[in-house]
Amino acid sequence: MDLSDIIAVSGRPGLFKIQTQTRTGVVATSLLDGKRITTNPTAKLSILNDIQVYCIGEEISLSTVFEKLLNYESGGVSRISPKSNAIDLEAYFFEVIENYDEDRVYASDIKKIIQWYNLLVTKKILHFPATEPKEAKKSSKKSKNTKN
Repeated sequence: MDLSDIIAVSGRPGLFKIQTQTRTGVVATSLLDGKRITTNPTAKLSILNDIQVYCIGEEISLSTVFEKLLNYESGGVSRISPKSNAIDLEAYFFEVIENYDEDRVYASDIKKIIQWYNLLVTKKILHFPATEPKEAKKSSKKSKNTKN
């Protein structure tokens, strides 16, 4: 799962897709409303591929967290609202990632991860790998074998 061109810009809601890099920042398009922005050199940009989530004994990448969420939710948006209370968010996140560090991953972090996940799923940036065509090929082979 390559999220190297998806960024979060501090002070701006949602996520952005990098269009081009300039000498002083980047030009990006919002995934929420499609508007283009230009960042200045002092803006804090976070590339989603570079974000890590604290777990007990290690850190895992945000893309790994998204993969686990994708598998847990069977490819759909999360069943919990990011606006839920902190206890519910932590319980949900513990179901998905059983060894996350509860002392260093706050409810606000979980809320942001779920918001980002839902946005990426609705924009079809996050999706299951192309396993469906392989299954279709297997079933078509079976049907060909039964015809013979």
